[in-house]
This record gives sequence, structure tokens and C-alpha cells, in this order.
Amino acid sequence: MGNSSLANIYRLGVKELRSLWADKALLVLIVWAFTGAIYSAAKGVSQELRNAPVAVVDEDRSPLSQRLIGALTPPHFKPPRLIEFKDMDRVMDHGQVTFAIVIPANFQRDLAAGHRPAIQLNIDATQMAQSFIGAGYIQSIFAGELNEYLTGRREGSEPPIQLATRVRFNPNLISYWFGGVMEVINLVNMITIILVGAAFIREREHGTLEHLLVMPLTPVQIMVAKIWANGLAVLLCTTFALLVVVQGVLGVTITGSIPLFLCGSAVYLFSAGSIGIFLGTIARSMPQFGLLFILTIIPLQMLSGGVTPRESMPQIIQDIMLAAPTTYFVRLAQAILYRGAGFEVVWRDFVGIAVIGAVFFALALARFRRSLTLTQI
Repeated sequence: MGNSSLANIYRLGVKELRSLWADKALLVLIVWAFTGAIYSAAKGVSQELRNAPVAVVDEDRSPLSQRLIGALTPPHFKPPRLIEFKDMDRVMDHGQVTFAIVIPANFQRDLAAGHRPAIQLNIDATQMAQSFIGAGYIQSIFAGELNEYLTGRREGSEPPIQLATRVRFNPNLISYWFGGVMEVINLVNMITIILVGAAFIREREHGTLEHLLVMPLTPVQIMVAKIWANGLAVLLCTTFALLVVVQGVLGVTITGSIPLFLCGSAVYLFSAGSIGIFLGTIARSMPQFGLLFILTIIPLQMLSGGVTPRESMPQIIQDIMLAAPTTYFVRLAQAILYRGAGFEVVWRDFVGIAVIGAVFFALALARFRRSLTLTQI
């Protein structure tokens, strides 16, 4: 590629940046995405048990039942709400509580007599983030209180082995550490496809594609210019989001190399930009592009391993998603940012992203040349 080609790519890229700066709607989208959207995604959906509403039907009214009720304390639970048995279905049906506990009559007496009385725990399973986590908390809390009441010790019998648990990469099990970083990864994918695809559609809708045809420009130069210009904007926003929003505002500890992650992001921007141009060559207008984008982005985001582990998916889905660059990018990003992996660990993901990006670039280039031929005819 000669100096004249590089100069053309540079000038076209500058034109793209000026067009992006003039598009205030896209600017608002970018600013919100890499600031407020990351914060709300991290803090708005909590996976920890916090302030879960609980109601208790205390039919025993004994010191032990009061002890069990008093053990359900903030921040995991709201102060328990005492209700009658006849009101339990009503509060559950209206979604007023997530847990409804029934302590039967003569509970303390039966326990002291050596019987095994049952405590009923009703769970509103529509609250998926809290229901089963809370059930485990309640079981653990009640078991500790009952052991202490019966034996004077909070723990049960001594286990035959000692299990030493070490939580790595997120020692406090804080969900927004995961949510904030994953939102950045998802935004790199989503915003790049939107910007590059919209830039291509904008050329067609504004009639400037014909102007490009009479210039000494090649389709490769036009495509590369759109990718590097919009990719540069996304890369700068990503850097700001990681340093200011994720590390500064959210206080997330990033153990890996941010420059290495940005290098991986730059390679992925090439793949995502090629996908955006490919979709832009198929769509004839922005509404069509929007529909194609929705059909594309949902599987890319949901099945790449960022929402659920790939190992939990059917094998055929895992095999299909090997053809998607997001699979390698999510794996690369998690390895670097969470686990502090170096290039010797993630180089295969770099190669996978680059190869798939080259394939999409070639497909987009073929469709772009075909559309230029049809326009000239």
C-alpha cells in the first residue's frame, strides 16, 4: 500500500471523524454508553442478596422462634415482617415478600424432645437473583442458631477434612466487578458495529457515495478509513471507561495489563467494523440496518460467554459460536482484565479475532464492490 493510498485512508478517516462529531445523536449515545450505561449495568442489577423482604408466620412464639427471627438481619434481609398464616398467600401473590417462613406450633418443645420439626420456607422464584441465594442463607443462618441452641456451638460436628477455600480474582464476590467490565466489553462490540454500519448507510442516504465513486479511491481505502476512524473513537472511549468509570467510580480492581487489552480491542475493532460494513451493504436504509443489527447483536452478546459460561451451552452452540469474533474477544478480555493473563496466554484469541475479521472484511468488500457496480449501472 503506497503513500498515496495511506494519505487517502487518512483523509477519509478524518472526514468520518468530522461527520461523527457533527452527528449529535450518535455522540450522545456514545457518551451515555461509556459512562451511565456502564454504571447502571454494574450497580443496577445486583447478584448479591441485599435487603430481601421476608415475612414470618410464628405459630410457636417461643424464645427459640424469636431467636431465629432475630437472626435475619440487614444487609442481607430487611427486618422480618410478622404476619398471620392466613395472610401468607396474599403477601406472596402481591409480590410484597420474597421469602415467607412458617415456624410451626410447639417447635421449641419438639426440638428439645429430640424430634425433627420442619420449618416451611416459601420462595418467590420470580426473583431469580435473590431466591435461591437467599434460601441458602436462611438455611445456613437457622442451622447455626439451632446448633448453638442445642450444643452451645455454632458449628455442627467436626468434618473429617478441612476445606480451605480461596476465592481468586474477585475475593469479595462483588457482582458489579463482573458486570461493569463485561458491559465495557459488550459496548466495544455493539457501538463499533453501530458506528461503522451507520457511517456506511449515511453515505448512501446522503448521496455522497456517488461522490466517492468519481474520486481516485478504492473500496478497500473507503472501508479501512471507516473502520480506523470509528474504531479510534471507540478505543478512546473504552480507555476512558476503564480508567475513569470502572477503576475510578466503581472501584474495580483490574489485575491485568490495560495496554494489552486495548491492543486486543484494536484487533477486535477491525472484526466488528467489518461486520458493521457487511450489514451496511445488506441494508438499504437505517431502519433496515437497525433490524439486522438486533438480529445480529443478540446472539453475539448472549452466546459469546459473557452472560453465561460457554460450557453451560449445548455443544452445537459452542461449535457455531467459534465462528464469531466475540467468543474470542470475551475470552481474551476476561483472561487479561480479571486474571492478569499475558500475551503468551491469549495469543490464540488474537489470531482467532484477526482471522475471522479478515473473512468478514473480504465478504464486506465483495458486497461493497458489487453495490458499487450496481450503482454505476
